[in-house]
Formats: sequence, structure tokens, C-alpha cells
Amino acid sequence: MTKHTASIELSTIPSVDKILRTEPAKTLIINFGRSSVIKAVREDLEEIRYSILDKNCQDSLKVDVGTIIERISARLISDLEPSLKAVFNLTGTVIHTNLGRAPLPSEAIDAMATVSGGASNLEYNLKIGKRGDRDSHLEKLLIQLTGAEATTVVNNNAAAVLLILNSLALRKEVIVSRGELVEIGGTFRIPEIMTRAGAKLKEVGTTNRSHARDYKEAISVKTAMLMKVHTSNYEVTGFTSNVSESDLAKIAHNDQVPFVIDLGSGTMVNLEKFGLPHEPTVQEALLNGADLVSFSGDKLLGGPQAGVIAGRKELIAKIKKNPMKRAMRCDKMTIAALTAILKIYSNPQQLCERIPTLRLLTRDPKEIHQTAKRILPALKEKLGKTYSIKIEPCQSQIGSGALPTEKIPSVALKISLNMKRGSGKSLNGLSKIFRELPKPVIGRIQDNAFWMDLRCLEKNHEDTFLKQLKKMIII
Repeated sequence: MTKHTASIELSTIPSVDKILRTEPAKTLIINFGRSSVIKAVREDLEEIRYSILDKNCQDSLKVDVGTIIERISARLISDLEPSLKAVFNLTGTVIHTNLGRAPLPSEAIDAMATVSGGASNLEYNLKIGKRGDRDSHLEKLLIQLTGAEATTVVNNNAAAVLLILNSLALRKEVIVSRGELVEIGGTFRIPEIMTRAGAKLKEVGTTNRSHARDYKEAISVKTAMLMKVHTSNYEVTGFTSNVSESDLAKIAHNDQVPFVIDLGSGTMVNLEKFGLPHEPTVQEALLNGADLVSFSGDKLLGGPQAGVIAGRKELIAKIKKNPMKRAMRCDKMTIAALTAILKIYSNPQQLCERIPTLRLLTRDPKEIHQTAKRILPALKEKLGKTYSIKIEPCQSQIGSGALPTEKIPSVALKISLNMKRGSGKSLNGLSKIFRELPKPVIGRIQDNAFWMDLRCLEKNHEDTFLKQLKKMIII
């Protein structure tokens, strides 16, 4: 391309002003704002200039005003599309940290909508007409359900642990078994959180074995508490030994120091009633002598992200006086959603029907198999002969630091390439196509196949799943 030719082509590019005077551009300005439209026009024109001057570019971008308007309209829509969106979780991990953990029931969603649309009595006591405590909306229900003397709630369980340590063990020692020094998602490590909280970790025992004497010998005038961290994201097996919660409580109370349990996931019902493996409950921890228990709201409880601290009244009072509590407090929507969840727990006979997390965890594999049979024909038609699709049994996992070694029988659609070579790359491409759907579909690649575990695809969402398959472009 000669300089003369380039200059002639550059001269055909319309000006920003000419584009903005068109009716379609005026409509875009109404919808997206003048500054955003001008920015998009300038960016598009710059790309046109680059495509004309680039010797390696085979085809320059079209310079007619209509095409430019189409491009900037698509750009504006794409730029303003929310990055946070609903997805289909077909990974096989029910409580998936990366995918938002527990889905909320309609009662919780309605409660959030009610308080978010205007003013609320978040920190206002309607009875006395003065400032109130936002914890009051939750405390009565939590006390009834857990049996604790008092409770407080913060934005997640990591914050709850940090706040407990900073409030009760600042510049003092916290005794923990070496086998419980966990690291959870995002490299959150118990030793590091203790340091940040201003507490000093005192390890006892070994990775696989801890004894009562280890704790007794470690207690000194510097001891602030004994702490047990529930190993909810891994399990130590083999030649192991640990001290029971009730025995730890006796050791702590004999030396007049608090005994704290970080349950991590935490549940308030015996999961064995629903055919699931046992997970320690908050009530059990308190009955075993714990002075404080912390647990998450958005895991097995099935609620919004929150960290609950339940236990002795005087200890909760100290925690609530900590200035850090304000930085970790829950907003009105979290409180509204968690209140709705706790009300459902007051009627345990309906838990599996009304709490989505428990409903998904207890789905019958036969029901999931029927889902697979309904989905299969549409997928076969869309994917064609390049792929083979089979209904296969699989194992779901609970996830997010709950029952790490336990699996639940489930059913999946297994999609394999009919070609022998390049399977990894092609399967990654297929996974990407599913992720780019209006409601992204998230599965997993395993054993040279793309798996979609259908445990979390309930019947009322099948229609949305099937309709958007028409928008898939299979290359």
C-alpha cells in the first residue's frame, strides 16, 4: 500500500461530528449517554485508521456510517453488560465457592427486595423510637435454633474468626492442634489470620496425633483460649488421634480460659436425617462445652454470605465492643435474607423442599437420570456427529469446606470427541462455547470428556437451558 493510497482511504473516514448527527447515534446517546457514545466512536475510528495503515491487515474495517454505528452499538452493549451473572452449575460440586456457593430460596430473595427498595429499621428500634442494634433482627432466631446465650453476625466466617481472635486473644496465645492448621480457598491460613488478629499461635501435638496432655502442658498465664478448627476441607486418616470437644472444654475450663470452635461450614440440622453423611452441628458444639462457635451462612446452612458467632453472652459482648466489628458488619439485604433462612429452619419438616442447597444435595439419582434423558436429544441434535454424548453415572461432591471425602451418586452427560487427536484442545473449545451462552453453562473436563453433572439442573430451569442451545455456534 502506498502512502498516497493510504491517505485517500483515510480521507473517507467520517468525522465524529458527522456520526453523532445521525438519528441512530442520537438514539444511542439517549440510551448510553453522550460521553460514552463519543468515546466508542473515537475508539472505532482509531481502529479503522489502524486497519488501513497496517500492511499485514488483509481487510480494512468498513468506513460507512451505518456499519460504524452497528459496531459502536455492539461495543456499548458489551461494555455495559454486567460481568456478574447467573450460570448453570453443572460441575458436580453443589456448594461451589467460585460459583457463588448456596443458592437462595424465594423467601430470602423476596426479603432482600423488600428492604432494599427503600428505608428500613436496620438500626432503629421501633418500640422505643431510638437507635437500635442490627444484630437484634437475627439474635432471637439464632438463640432459639442454636441454644446459645447470645449471637452476633459478620460478613463471613473468616471475619468471624479474625474478630474472635482480635477481641479475646490480642497479644496472647491461642492453643491449636497442628493437625488443624488449615488453609482454605484463597490461601486463607489459620496461622496467618492469627498473626493479623494480633494473637500468638501455640501449636500442640503433631499433624496426625494430638493428646490431652499436649493441651494441658501448653496452657500458661499467656493463654487466651483453646481453639479447635474443624478440618472441613480435608481429612487426616490412618494412625491418628485427637482430643474430643468435650474433653477440650474440660481442659480449658479447668484453667478458666475459653474454648472456641471454628466449624467452618457449619449446619444446624443432623444431615443424616436426609440420607447425607454426618457433619458437626452448631448445637452439638455448644453442648460439648464450646464457649463460642463460628460458622458460615452460605454453605450447608443454605443462606447468604455471613459469619455467625454463637456462645456465651459475656464473650459476645466483648466481641461486639471491638471497633473492628463495624468494618465486618452485615448489610440490610444479608440480614433480611438470613432472617428468612432462619425462619425456614424453625419448621424443619420442610427444610429439603424450601432450602435449595439441601434440596439439591438430596436429589434422587433416578430423578437426575430423567433430567438427562430429557436434555440428551436436543444436545445430540446441536452437537452433531463430531461429538458422542452418553448418560453416565457419576459422583457429586458437597464442596466449600463441607464433608471433603464424601461423594453423592449422581448422573451426568458425558460429551466425547469422535476424533482421536486434539481432544484436549477441542474439548476446551467446547467448554468455552458453553461458557459463552447467555446463561453460561459450567461443566468440567475429565478423562478426555466434557462432563455436565445434572444434579444442580432442576426441572424448572430445563426450559432455559434447552432454549439457549439454539444460540450455540459449533465450529
